[in-house]
Amino acid sequence: MNMIEYMNDVVNYIEEHLDSEIDYGHIAKITCSSQYDFQRMFIFVTGTPLSEYIRRRRLTLAACELQGSTVKIIDIALKYGYQSADAFARAFHNMHGITPSNARNKGITLTSYSRIAFSLSIKGVIAMNYKIVEKEKFTVVGIKEFTSTIDGENRRNIPQMWRNLSRERYEELMRLSNAEPSGVLGVCADMYNNGFDYWIAAATTNPCPSALSSLDIPASTWAIFEATGPLPDALQELWTRIYTEWLPASGYEHAPAPEIEWYSEGDSSSDSYKSEVWIPVVKK
Repeated sequence: MNMIEYMNDVVNYIEEHLDSEIDYGHIAKITCSSQYDFQRMFIFVTGTPLSEYIRRRRLTLAACELQGSTVKIIDIALKYGYQSADAFARAFHNMHGITPSNARNKGITLTSYSRIAFSLSIKGVIAMNYKIVEKEKFTVVGIKEFTSTIDGENRRNIPQMWRNLSRERYEELMRLSNAEPSGVLGVCADMYNNGFDYWIAAATTNPCPSALSSLDIPASTWAIFEATGPLPDALQELWTRIYTEWLPASGYEHAPAPEIEWYSEGDSSSDSYKSEVWIPVVKK
């Protein structure tokens, strides 16, 4: 069975369980991957977190039921995983712009998200350069912010975080950098269903300054991928290819450690700019 069939089997499973509990562990088994790997791959393929896709589909079906039946609102709320009418009403309003009771009025405009279907597209023609490296544990220090992955918010927040970085803070991190990977790094850590902590940091053996925070990164095997091109587009494209092309076919899966972006010196808007993505991996 190929990855397209796996992904469509996952969608079939989700659709059959929108009115009951969805087992993320079972979804991972369908795709022969870890829960973390599948959820990351789903984001990169669809642009939407898995939990957000499920929420949208449930609220789409809930709206159809409200318009086509006289079932109590609380019963529909419970059916689609909401423990109270208030929680359901808030989620419903956020997506449809109206209350559940108003959705029963004729002529009301509602929002609908159709089920996803995956089909074949040709990939892999462009080479991906990577190497596998063993590295002992190390520490990074820097600043961090939580960023949501809902509606691609992380793709907007992270560039803005870099734009907001002061020259003084950047130079402080460069002075602290005395370990590999060198320079100022981007680090994705503490992954959640709908987001993660993003760090602008430096690998160092020096004590952490009081104005900064520290993060210990365990000894890991790293798959290191090269990117060439302007930021952030070159790295965003590389991330997508790693999760949709390399990981499913590599014999590796994501290890429980942060991910790292390395940046070279020079003009990051240049077509020849060099950067890297470091993914912690283990053999399946």
